[in-house]
Amino acid sequence: MSIAEQRTAEAAPGRPLADLEIVIPVYNEERALEASVRRLRTYLDESVPFPAVVTVADNASTDGTWSIATRLAATVPGVRAVHLDAKGRGRALRAVWTGSRADVVAYMDVDLSTGLDALLPLVAPLVSGHSDVAIGTRLDPNSSVVRGPKRELISRSYNLLVRTVLHNRFSDAQCGFKAMRRDAAERLLPLVRDNEWFFDTELLVLAERNGLRVYEVPVDWVDDPDSRVHLASTAMGDLRGIGRLVRAFAAGGGRAPGVSAGRRRVDGAELARFAGVGVVSTVAYALLFLLLRPVVGVLVANAAALALCTAANTAAHGRITFGAEEPVPTRTRVLGNGVVLLTTAVLTTVALAVALATGGGAGAQVVAIVAGTAVAALVRFVVLKAWIFRSHTSTARVHRAEASNLP
Repeated sequence: MSIAEQRTAEAAPGRPLADLEIVIPVYNEERALEASVRRLRTYLDESVPFPAVVTVADNASTDGTWSIATRLAATVPGVRAVHLDAKGRGRALRAVWTGSRADVVAYMDVDLSTGLDALLPLVAPLVSGHSDVAIGTRLDPNSSVVRGPKRELISRSYNLLVRTVLHNRFSDAQCGFKAMRRDAAERLLPLVRDNEWFFDTELLVLAERNGLRVYEVPVDWVDDPDSRVHLASTAMGDLRGIGRLVRAFAAGGGRAPGVSAGRRRVDGAELARFAGVGVVSTVAYALLFLLLRPVVGVLVANAAALALCTAANTAAHGRITFGAEEPVPTRTRVLGNGVVLLTTAVLTTVALAVALATGGGAGAQVVAIVAGTAVAALVRFVVLKAWIFRSHTSTARVHRAEASNLP
């Protein structure tokens, strides 16, 4: 949207250049807007040690939201308001960030679901130049999240889908608490096509594809029961966006001029290490199966051999395939191993049932479990890479070490 299409009201003419500009995109939020803006403005004045401005971006509201926004801009120093004639969170962020004079641009939801104490940790690596993009994550073990099981399941499923299909390293695409350096925004925004809810995911995926560093901050987050998000239409839009990015990347698109490409998510060396560990693990599994088979029977021997090998296999992949040195949280390790074990057990049991039904002996049964394990290898790789060791690889460790030196 052009500047001519925006109606802007500012707190005072000639306000000083802001180091930080926080956008609050709103649509029909007359009940929550004033209290949230005043609370945020008070926090910035009392706790943030550099200039900051709050911009309310009204997405064509039909209630009293725009009137409240303009009144706040006229009476509260450090607040301004921008009106857009069309809906879309991405459209609002694009319009404000494109014209911002701040060194760092950010946004947060109007309900302030994310605790404000995470704001300084969010913008500090950007102000210092350590990182290009910073996001709040609700999926870190150190995050405190209050929301219903339905939204929890949807969020985790969506982020797992994005990581599996688009091979990103960030954990939480949809948390409404993000910031980036203005120079990074200037490079990436022309590449982002979505103007609605998929805007966040597309921006982050493009940032990683172009070699920009994305810094994650654990947050305290409380679900807003009055959310304006329509889950069905949003989910369909997200799926279309993911498909569009897959097609664009396959054609070599998604590159910003002047930004070098980042490390590919999966490389040949990593796959070779994964295959090597898999071969050794499969041989050990087959030997255990043959050893236990005469004692406890075919199916019990298969389950026992799998249970004994799965934990050792995961540990070997962590050290050898993914270079993880930090300990993985027990809950993540147990749940991840459970998914791998269940998937492999189902596939190998079906294969064994076929072998037994056709009268196959020990040789045919070994072939069956090896085949089942091979099919399960894809699930194993995704679970290990995108879940268990997602934030514990050597690359993530280097970024954390650097971040620990931030002022």
